[in-house]
Amino acid sequence: MKIGIVCYPTFGGSGVLATELGMALSEKGHEIHFISYQQPVRLHFHPNICYHEVSVPKYPLFDYPPYETALTSTMVNVISNNKLDLLHVHYAIPHASAAYYAREILRKTRKDIPYITTLHGTDITLVGKDQTYAPVVTHSINESDAITAVSDNLREETYRSFEIEKDIVVIPNFVDTEHFRRADKDHFKKMVAPNGERILVHASNFRKVKRVDDVLRVFERVREKIPAKLLMVGDGPERQHAEELARTLRIHNDTRFLGKQEEMNEILSISDLFVLTSQYESFGLSALEAMACGVPVISTNSGGLPEINVHDKTGFLSDVGDIMSMAEYALHILSDDNTLGSFKNAAALHARSYEQGKIVPIYEDLYQNVIDNYVKSEESNKPEKKQKEKVEETAESDNESS
Repeated sequence: MKIGIVCYPTFGGSGVLATELGMALSEKGHEIHFISYQQPVRLHFHPNICYHEVSVPKYPLFDYPPYETALTSTMVNVISNNKLDLLHVHYAIPHASAAYYAREILRKTRKDIPYITTLHGTDITLVGKDQTYAPVVTHSINESDAITAVSDNLREETYRSFEIEKDIVVIPNFVDTEHFRRADKDHFKKMVAPNGERILVHASNFRKVKRVDDVLRVFERVREKIPAKLLMVGDGPERQHAEELARTLRIHNDTRFLGKQEEMNEILSISDLFVLTSQYESFGLSALEAMACGVPVISTNSGGLPEINVHDKTGFLSDVGDIMSMAEYALHILSDDNTLGSFKNAAALHARSYEQGKIVPIYEDLYQNVIDNYVKSEESNKPEKKQKEKVEETAESDNESS
């Protein structure tokens, strides 16, 4: 199959999943065309992968360059030049609407193409609910040839928030357990925790929804009881405030802000506990990657997190903002080597349920079904199309005669 994948190129879950999916599909022989405004962060070279950059010209007329228009035009060109079979767009805004416009443009040239929309979270729970976008989001999702969501929670949230007329298929995020697995990085661990301190880690885009303050306050309570270090991975609008809070709480000497990191598997390999305090997570891919590396998780019970983090097995779940509970759970796991070892093993074992090799074939089957249904639809519409073409030709001929 020739598949176009449209995504954000950043460290967020939607871009990571889209990139990992495209690379996995390329390994299976499919031709993959990534379309985005810059190369996705986890994208590596493969002969079956092409990257197409969306260029947005800047004109004094526009306060905000029309990215959606440039994206639509790029989609049309990539589809036409490479004869793609299918578009798979990740994140509804503006990718689904751009795919819809591209399909309508191509229909005029009788080169129609189906598209699948995968919903990832804030495109539904935050941005999509804004009435500024809601009508377009609803229409472009409903016009999709298939809709998927990364968790049961997100599926139900979408139905509650929008008038969706089609079935939403839940296909969970996956993890490459060959890449994300615990490796021997003791030399790194000794550099971070030279006296054998426990290492806690958090990774996010440092937006308000991630509640990074809570991570620091949980760590403050843990460090009062046991020697510990904290690694804060990522960057975003809340980073400066978080660094200031670390100094205020006097935990800055035991906290490292590492910024954006591509080799998360190496950081997770030296970690003892992953802390995710988000207000909402549609799935929690970062938590799954941690578990795959044998790192138990302390998380909130919001969104899709209870679907992957099994309470008192792979870690613990707490209410949003319940810092005391999270700290107590963290200490329960970290205070005893045997308990920590048990949680680490359970986390790694559970992550195998989401192995790449189990999830990618589900997408392949969906692609094939969508393409087959599209071909059948085209076949059934051929007589109608021929009649329409004949009418248009007659009308053109009459206009020329007059």
